[in-house]
Amino acid sequence: MDRSFWRNGHTPTLFSAFLYFDLSFMVWYLLGPLQIQIAQTLALTTQQRSFMVATPILAGAILRVFMGMLADRIGAKRAGLLGQVCVIASLLVAWRLGLHSLPQVLLFGLTLGIAGASFAVALPLASRWYPPQHQGTAMGIAGAGNSGTVLAALFAPALAVAFGWQSVFGIACIPLVAALVIYMVCAKDAPGFVERKRFSDYARMLRGGDTWWFMFFYSLTFGGFSGFASALPGFFHDQFAFDAKLAGWATAACVFAGSVMRPFGGLLADRIGGTRSLLNVFAAVTLLIGTAAFHPGGPVVTVLLFIAAMLCLGAGNGAVFQLVPQRFGKDIGVMTGLVGMAGGVGGFALAASLGAIKQATGSYAWGLALFALLTALGWAGMSNVKHRWRNTWSLAAARV
Repeated sequence: MDRSFWRNGHTPTLFSAFLYFDLSFMVWYLLGPLQIQIAQTLALTTQQRSFMVATPILAGAILRVFMGMLADRIGAKRAGLLGQVCVIASLLVAWRLGLHSLPQVLLFGLTLGIAGASFAVALPLASRWYPPQHQGTAMGIAGAGNSGTVLAALFAPALAVAFGWQSVFGIACIPLVAALVIYMVCAKDAPGFVERKRFSDYARMLRGGDTWWFMFFYSLTFGGFSGFASALPGFFHDQFAFDAKLAGWATAACVFAGSVMRPFGGLLADRIGGTRSLLNVFAAVTLLIGTAAFHPGGPVVTVLLFIAAMLCLGAGNGAVFQLVPQRFGKDIGVMTGLVGMAGGVGGFALAASLGAIKQATGSYAWGLALFALLTALGWAGMSNVKHRWRNTWSLAAARV
């Protein structure tokens, strides 16, 4: 990594944003690795189970816009503190009172969306400290907080076996409180005026075609990452009869690959250009997920295919946010909210549709094939806009 990167910006804030994002994502994802135990306790169908794990993703997507607006008004640091306190309170209530029905779990999932909305705080909090030539790296490091999903996948099923799945919500409060203290002490808002966003600003950005392209691309990369992260424990359980712990470990391997690759994806995009990175990502994911849908191999091959696909999706997440500041430097806050929301909606659609298609057809193959088709459309879309972007963008055009 370029040494000049560490001489710019504010390193304590960068890593505080990462830690906040990391543990928020751990909590946002909790229902995913616990879905097998919850479904057995509450007697949920495959479709109900998939809707349950998709609910926090959709809630987080919608709340990101409001969290971004709140961060502009009271400061990103204060917004992050408020969000963390609300999430901890929700976990404590679920732990002490318990969740005894699907509606109660769905309501709890909606509150976990606040943790997913941390995206709209952590990334601007970090990125505002760094110049354009380091945006991909800074946002990649902060965005690598999605590795919190690895922690949930690794430990939540085992803790549920040992103490009961509802106790996991109380145990999760321990690292969250520690992260809250570190964030409170180390994070700092970047100096300078931050223009407050209004709903009219979002409407103005939605009138531009490039906005919709970015939202589409991120709905595939982050939507693929978050959707598979939530759906894979159930997929491995249904497809290969993995128990909850083994399904969690297999998912953790896949999620770890995507999380680790995100900052490298931003760094790679800084070097070779975001459009070239995304073209490679979409082509690779189309091939890998298409193969996973219809290949005759067993669980080992399938897990390896998903690990490779998640590596690519992680790189794609970093590449999208390498491009966003270059195209929308003055509107990065609004675009972070819109693009992040689109990513969450994509994750919700993927996780929910996989379960619905499985229940309707008896197979996950057509759901996976549909996602592969969408990433192929992503490749076609990027091929369509790349030349115009390279010719018309003036800021850091060599890295587009």
